[in-house]
This record gives sequence, C-alpha cells and structure tokens, in this order.
Amino acid sequence: MRIGIDLGGTKIEIIALGDDGRTLARRRVATPQGDYARTLEAVVGLVAAVEGELGRRGTVGVGTPGALSRHSGLIKNANSTCLIGQPLKRDLEALLGRALRVANDANCFALSEAADGAAAGAGVVFGVILGTGVGGGVVVNGQVLDGANAIAGEWGHNPLPLPDGDDLPLPACYCGRAGCVETYLSGPGMAADHARRNGLAPTTPEAIVAGASAGDVACETTLQLYEARLARALAGVINLLDPDVIVLGGGLSNLARLYTQVPRRWGAHVFSDQVETRLVRALHGDSSGVRGAAWLWPAD
Repeated sequence: MRIGIDLGGTKIEIIALGDDGRTLARRRVATPQGDYARTLEAVVGLVAAVEGELGRRGTVGVGTPGALSRHSGLIKNANSTCLIGQPLKRDLEALLGRALRVANDANCFALSEAADGAAAGAGVVFGVILGTGVGGGVVVNGQVLDGANAIAGEWGHNPLPLPDGDDLPLPACYCGRAGCVETYLSGPGMAADHARRNGLAPTTPEAIVAGASAGDVACETTLQLYEARLARALAGVINLLDPDVIVLGGGLSNLARLYTQVPRRWGAHVFSDQVETRLVRALHGDSSGVRGAAWLWPAD
C-alpha cells in the first residue's frame, strides 16, 4: 500500500492507493496556518487514521510546496513560509518511524499523470500547474527529475520569452525578479494584467472567461494574450526538454480553448519543422498531487 500526502497551503490531504492504483482511503484536514509543529501533528494524525482504518502499514510520500535543499536538507522556496528552513523530512521520519520520500508538489502532479493519468506511457512528461502560482515538474521514464539543485521544472521563475509592448512594464514577482512567467500565467497574474491594461478594478480569471464568452472584447483580448504568452513560454520548454506530453493542471487548465489555441501558436517558436508534443489536460485533476506523492514509491 502506498500513502500519499499533499501538504498544501490551505489543506492537507492524504490518499492510500493499492498496487493497482485503486483508492483505498482518502481524507483531508485544514492546514494549521503558520504553525510548523501543528502541521507535523496533522500529517502524523492522518497517517495513523488511514492505517488504522485499513489495518495495514504503507509507504509514505509527501508532496510539498518548495523543495528539500540538497545542501542543508531543509525546505526552501515554499510559499507556505512556516516550512522554510525546517527539516520536514527528518522530523516526519522520526515521528512516523519509517523512511519517507518528499518531492515538490508540481513534481508529484507530473508523476501522477505520467504513472496512470493523461500522459501514461509517455517517455518524457512536463507537468504544468497554472493556478495561484505557476509550477512545473519533469518525469523521464517514470522517474521524477529533481536536478542538482532540486529545482528541475521550475519554469515559473524564468523570464517570459520575447516580451513586447503588451507585456511591459515587466511585473514584479515575489521572488525578487521581474517579468517571471508566473507573473503573467498564474490566475492572479492574468487578472492583474487585464486590470492594468484596461484601467479596471481587480477582477478574477473566472470573470474574464465569462466576459469573453459573453462577447466582451477586452476579456477576449486578455485570453488571446494569455494563450500567446503560454505558447511562447511552453515553446522554450519544448526546445530545451522536447517532451512527449505536456500536461496542464490547476484552475486555468479547465479553459478548454488552451488545448487548441496554444499548440497552434507555439510552432512559430519551436526549433523544429513539426511539433509532435501533445498538450493535454490532467486526467486526475485536483487529485494528481496527492496521488503523485503516493507514486514516489515505485512498485517493488
């Protein structure tokens, strides 16, 4: 039995999978905001509850915001700031009495979709989360690619390629840089761009999509800009990684037009006479992160 935990900013979710990928149990609790010790207690409590319910012990994988530093073993780059600088893996291993595997939540998303999701059977998979932030993960032949610095797939903090007048001035990013992919392609990034260009009050991606469907020209223009930017950003990924499949997750992945419009646009920026890479929506949706954490432990 494999147990996966998705340690999110608002919720902590646990799933237990059988060897065939079937869900055996699933629970979630609210994340104790800003409290590291209570977060550990919540994770340990969920594992105990699921193992007690099923009457057996499982391997445990944990998906986290941020990543484990190769240098210190501490969590870095997490938007759940109470985790930054903490020995999460070491502490949970001591409390649970077993070895754990820990990976970035975007890596878990990509692994889930590569294992038994929309990219099952593909050799090279790039998983993309388009939500409150922008994340990415790489899976090669069923294995997560972490990289020497544990940042493989972190495309959201690369500069948006080929910025033009519509993209300027470069938006400031929380990472300390400006013009990051995340500042344009996250949900808040899309909404902020729409408000800035049209001199409007802050809005939401959902309102922009609804406006475009109702014939609002400004909203339609925002979606077309979004598609062009996503195409340019993903073309850079294709040129570097040449994945078989790119899988989209997160709230903006539900925008059906992306799967036709973005591939039509990215060819102009890909260094190839033809682009065979497929762009697909995640099969497991919001469940991909927690399922991927469970799949951090491969079959024996």
